[in-house]
Amino acid sequence: MKTIKGPGIYLAQFAADQAPYNSLSSLSRWVAARGFAGVQIPTWDNRLIDMRMAAESKTYCDDLKGVLAESGLEVTELGSHITGQLVAVHPAHDRIMDSFAPANVHNNPAGRRAWAEEQMRFAARASRNLGIDRHVSFTGSLLWPYLYPYPQWPEGLVDEAFDELARRWMPILNDFDEQGVDLCFEIHPCEDVHDGLTFEMFLERVGNHRRCNILYDPSHFVLQALDYLEFIDHYHERIKMFHVKDAEFRPNGKTGAYGGFQPWSKRAGRFRSLGDGQVDFGSVFTKLATYDFDGWAVLEWECFIKHPEDGAAEGAKFIREHIIRVADRAFDDFVKSGANKDANRAMLGLD
Repeated sequence: MKTIKGPGIYLAQFAADQAPYNSLSSLSRWVAARGFAGVQIPTWDNRLIDMRMAAESKTYCDDLKGVLAESGLEVTELGSHITGQLVAVHPAHDRIMDSFAPANVHNNPAGRRAWAEEQMRFAARASRNLGIDRHVSFTGSLLWPYLYPYPQWPEGLVDEAFDELARRWMPILNDFDEQGVDLCFEIHPCEDVHDGLTFEMFLERVGNHRRCNILYDPSHFVLQALDYLEFIDHYHERIKMFHVKDAEFRPNGKTGAYGGFQPWSKRAGRFRSLGDGQVDFGSVFTKLATYDFDGWAVLEWECFIKHPEDGAAEGAKFIREHIIRVADRAFDDFVKSGANKDANRAMLGLD
């Protein structure tokens, strides 16, 4: 077994235009002061990273790692959720998804997709230049407007969507393979790959590609009423990344999983700071350690009520206390009698 690395923190929810959140150097100092050991960097945030430079220049990446090292940190992974989302967009979402892309490709779905795919290629090369062997993104969605089968799905609609999703991602997966980097998809609502079965549908269509893997985040499974512990049993061989995020699901007589178009404070399913929700992280960390998960435990802080500074400070402590330093020998070695084939056969009455 391996000891999980951490605590790390995803910077996407903390970067802002005001100091100390507006540069990698100052944000790194802020993060380190709260007890984190690593940072996961969002690829779309130009305040933190220039993806073209990171893809093209090993020197740039060495300098970036040097900035982190000054605060005693290292880069855990890069995250390209927003750009990955744009690889597959249903026309109903065109206008709102334009906000994720530069202005020169707004009102141009083909141009927006081409930009996103270029960004994903940058991410593969930047990860290699940073010495990282895994990356996280979203699959995007062609089917989400048709999530519920009413009106009934036309025959072949779901298959066509997943076939197309695989066609779009295969070249990107191959590019990550060339760079020696796993592409881990976060299993997430609003993505066509949002649970175990949809991951299997996608994985089959990309030929069980060895680089097609999973970022595990139990909070999204709580909100779907999916067994997040059994999920690890099913997919541990593909789980390469881990977001530590808490959630609660408290359905009532007025609303449930769909949320009733309400703000987060009034929804049945809500994200919470670590320890304030319902996720059994003791069991999560135990299962991941048992299955030899060798990645980082990275805080993705989202909470509808708590201040992010408190969530970050509490999160670092929470993760550190849940990481299991795995044993280097069996607890009952002191009564071990050693290997003796002849003695074993004698004990079994075979000789």
